[in-house]
Amino acid sequence: MNVNAMNEGGDNMLELTGVTKRFGKQVAVDQISLTVKPGEILGLIGQNGAGKTTTFRMILDFLHPDSGTVQWQGQAMSKIDHDFIGYLPEERGLYPKLSIVEQIEFFGQLHGMTRTAVRDALPEWLERFEVKGKLTDKVKDLSKGNQQKVQLIAALIFMPKLVILDEPFSGLDPVNASLLEAGVRYLQTSGSAIIFSSHNMRNVESLSDRLVMLKNGAVVLAGTVGEIRAQYGETRISLTKPRLSADALAQLPGVLAVQGHGDEFELQLDDPERGQAIFQTVTQGEYIAGFQQHAPSLDEIFRRKAGDEHA
Repeated sequence: MNVNAMNEGGDNMLELTGVTKRFGKQVAVDQISLTVKPGEILGLIGQNGAGKTTTFRMILDFLHPDSGTVQWQGQAMSKIDHDFIGYLPEERGLYPKLSIVEQIEFFGQLHGMTRTAVRDALPEWLERFEVKGKLTDKVKDLSKGNQQKVQLIAALIFMPKLVILDEPFSGLDPVNASLLEAGVRYLQTSGSAIIFSSHNMRNVESLSDRLVMLKNGAVVLAGTVGEIRAQYGETRISLTKPRLSADALAQLPGVLAVQGHGDEFELQLDDPERGQAIFQTVTQGEYIAGFQQHAPSLDEIFRRKAGDEHA
């Protein structure tokens, strides 16, 4: 399935076409086609085992597809140097006995930076991610969160043209997740093509220009968040301080389910066209604090699609 047919053309940085990878009889990735353009952020979602990490490893040329192609600016990824790629693996790995500056110098030099260039750029990156500690502090003496920030800086400081982040938000609290998102946005403004995976749909929804969902190695959803939610119709109504009880709301024509308690409820409808009649019933011509009809959340769509292909 080509998830970005409208964007086909010579300015695509990363392009996967019909990529398939098997391990024995198991199909890990099944005929994936996608593109990521300059300055674009693509969210890759799916349950564990859906094929996300295998896809990343084929992009990085750690694995070779059984069929299909992986290209960077029209050239086979297997035939070009990879020093333009910034990669954060899901399995974090640092050298604990190195200092912060030694750690980042090492990775910066692997990608063509000089030690001087790393040292000049490092203070700004440490400030951007609010890393606590001195340049000479050993990695092993940092908190887990600061270790993760150091690894992020090591993956990004050389301003990669292609950024691959495998579960970058894992283990981050909301404040540090916001710092990471700001760092990714900074790379985006420089023109980097960015692809990341996450199980947190809030991160995916706020950061992705487009997203792709894999299930059993194949693409089952693709598009912008708005496009994907629109496919499911405005079958949800959020209510604040309605004039009816939860039991009464559940009895309204077209209401499949009611969730919530206290003053906040969400109704699931069998048809978006039910909304007007429900509005008239719950308001009874008078003011209520809140009524909003909308499509299912991305998190709900993900759970439905992961559990039932025909949902």
